[in-house]
Amino acid sequence: MAVWDDLVGQDRVAAQLSAAARDADALVTAAGEAADGPVAEPMASSKMTHAWLFTGPPGSGRATAARAFAAALQCVSPDRALGGAPGCGFCEGCHTALVGTHADVEVVRTDMLTIGVKETRELVRRAQLSPAGGRWQVIVMEDADRLTEGAGNVLLKAVEEPAPRTVWLLCAPSLEDVLPTIRSRCRLLTLRTPPVDAVADILVRRDGIDPELAASAARATQGHIGRARRLATDERARVRRAAVLKLPLRVDDVGGCLKAAQELIDAAAEDAKQVAEEVDAKETEELRAALGAAAGTGGRLPRGTAGAMKDLQDRQKRRATRTQRDSLDLALTDLTSFYRDVLALQLGSQVALANTDVRDALERIASGSKPERTLRRIEAITACRQALDRNVAPLLAVEAMAMALRAG
Repeated sequence: MAVWDDLVGQDRVAAQLSAAARDADALVTAAGEAADGPVAEPMASSKMTHAWLFTGPPGSGRATAARAFAAALQCVSPDRALGGAPGCGFCEGCHTALVGTHADVEVVRTDMLTIGVKETRELVRRAQLSPAGGRWQVIVMEDADRLTEGAGNVLLKAVEEPAPRTVWLLCAPSLEDVLPTIRSRCRLLTLRTPPVDAVADILVRRDGIDPELAASAARATQGHIGRARRLATDERARVRRAAVLKLPLRVDDVGGCLKAAQELIDAAAEDAKQVAEEVDAKETEELRAALGAAAGTGGRLPRGTAGAMKDLQDRQKRRATRTQRDSLDLALTDLTSFYRDVLALQLGSQVALANTDVRDALERIASGSKPERTLRRIEAITACRQALDRNVAPLLAVEAMAMALRAG
C-alpha cells in the first residue's frame, strides 16, 4: 500500500507530490554522498520546495495529502535506489510518519479557536533543528487558517528562510484564509471535493463499512470524507442529522421557530459535553499526576501548581466553545444541503439528490414554495454561519435564521 492510497479522488495532486518526493530524495541522497554536506537549494526546475500550502474544501483531504507527503519525504525503502518512487507505505520511515510517531514529523492540529504566538514560536524553534534521524524535518500544520495575525507574522520568517532540511506543509480551506505574505512564499496545491463513489469505496475498503450504508453516508455528505465516515460509524451522528433535516417542516410559526432554534443549540451543547466527558477528565487526571498530586493527600496539588491546572481548564473551555460551534456549523451545512435538494427539484435538475432518505419532505417543501424563496432560505443559513464567525450569540443567530426560514 503506497502512502497515497487514502488520498481519495486526487490523482493529480498525488502525482505532483510523488514527483516532489522523488526530487527531495535525490537532494538528500546527493548531500549524503558528499560527506554529509548540506542539502542544496532546489533548482528552479525541481518539483521540490521547502514550503507548501494545501487548500481545498472541507473533506477534500488536505491534511491527508500533507501527512502522505510527509511520509514520502521520510521513506527509506531500498526500492528507491532501484528507481522506485518514495512513499512505499511499508518502511519504517513511512509507517512511523503515517501513525504519528516519527521523531522528525510534527503534526500540528488544534481543538481551539486559534493558534497563538506562543505555540507558533515553539514550532519555529523546532523547525531550526536538524532532523534527529529522518531525511527531513517536516512540520504539518493542519489548521493554518486558525493562526492569529501575530502568529502568522512569527511563522513568516521561518517560511521565508527555512532551515536547509526543514519542510513546512500548511493546510487551509482557501488562499484567502492565509496571510498573503505567507501564501506568496509557498507552493500551492489545490484539492477538489472527491467523487461520492470514491468516498463510498474507501469507506468499504478501509473501514469495512457495509456498502449500502457507505453509499448513503457518502451521498449525504456530498463527498466529505471525514463526515461520511462519522455518519457511517456513529449512530448518534445519524440521529442528530435526522433531527436537523426535520427542522424545515417545523418552522410554520414563531413558536416552532424558537423551539427549533433552541433544540439546535442544545444539541450542539450536548456534543461539546460529550467531548468534555471523553477527554477532559483524562487530561485533568494526567496533569494532576504529573504535578505530583499523590494519593492519600485529599487530592491536593503541591504549592505553585495551581496555575498549570487553571491553564488546562481555560483550554478545555475554549475547546468546548469550538466543539459547539463546529457542531452548529455541521447542522447548518446539512440544512443547506436540504434546501439545495429542494431547489434542484423545483428547477427540474437532473443532479443526484444528497438527502434521498427524506425525499417526501423535500418534495413537500418544493411544491409549497418557489425557487426564489428557496434561495432566500439558503442565504439565511449562510448569514447565520457568518454571524457565528463574528461571535454573535449562537442562540440569537439561529433564532434569526429560523424566523427567516419561515418568512422566506
